[in-house]
Amino acid sequence: MKMLVKAPAKINLSLDVLHKRPDGFHEVEMVMTTVDLADRIELELMNDGKIHILSHDRFVPGDHRNLAYKAAALLRERYKIKQGVAITIHKQIPVAAGLAGGSSDAAATLRGLNQLWKLNIPLDELAALGAQIGSDVSFCVYGGTALATGRGEIIQELPVPPNCWVILAKPTIGVSTADVYQNLRIDKIKHPDTNAMVQAIKKQDYQAMCENLGNALESVTLKMHPEVAHIKEQMGRFGADAVLMSGSGPTVFGLVEYESKVNRVYNGLRGFCDQVFAVRLIGERNPLA
Repeated sequence: MKMLVKAPAKINLSLDVLHKRPDGFHEVEMVMTTVDLADRIELELMNDGKIHILSHDRFVPGDHRNLAYKAAALLRERYKIKQGVAITIHKQIPVAAGLAGGSSDAAATLRGLNQLWKLNIPLDELAALGAQIGSDVSFCVYGGTALATGRGEIIQELPVPPNCWVILAKPTIGVSTADVYQNLRIDKIKHPDTNAMVQAIKKQDYQAMCENLGNALESVTLKMHPEVAHIKEQMGRFGADAVLMSGSGPTVFGLVEYESKVNRVYNGLRGFCDQVFAVRLIGERNPLA
């Protein structure tokens, strides 16, 4: 038996880091939303009792380090499942890009296996399981648009943001989230106005959404990787309405309201950046959610 599940990328419209917690994680406050760039996860039940990861992308780990593998292993162990599964990951989302590609793959695996194995786990419980795999997995289980707090696992649904295009550009580097947090000085960062972003989305105010984009990790990554700063600067120069780094980077995204501007920004970036995507902002919850 086979199933295909979509695993969309996310961007952070706002990302704030409040303080370091006793458990070693950082307390965050993020407004996240999904975009129409997605991996496809193919799940096929196997009778060998093993978890297989298949992908043509050489940067995707094919073993227990893979978050989709961890998702399947967690469900099997928790619900005493004897069946195995082959998980084929058709990558579209760049790896180590700040777009939650691996987390979204894990979330899609949880949602798909919940159906294939007929577990009937409620969505909130599935999201809580996701939090054991990674901080962004809970959000990705739901998809859509949300305010995420705690270490990212406490999810409060928000309305779909104002409609627009999103241009994504990833330089040919990967960024370690752990390294970025290690270099973070909370007393030195500029804190975005999370509440203003939430209100902009609730009021469907595109201008206010653009004005309140903010990422507390951005200054750290820009210092570590000047090429990210270069992409950000160029994207603004080519005419994006607002520009921000997503997550811990290195992907930079630009919001563009009018389609007539999209090609200019896209083509300008393609001149010096290999991985550039022009996609719509989805902002709606996953159909399986």
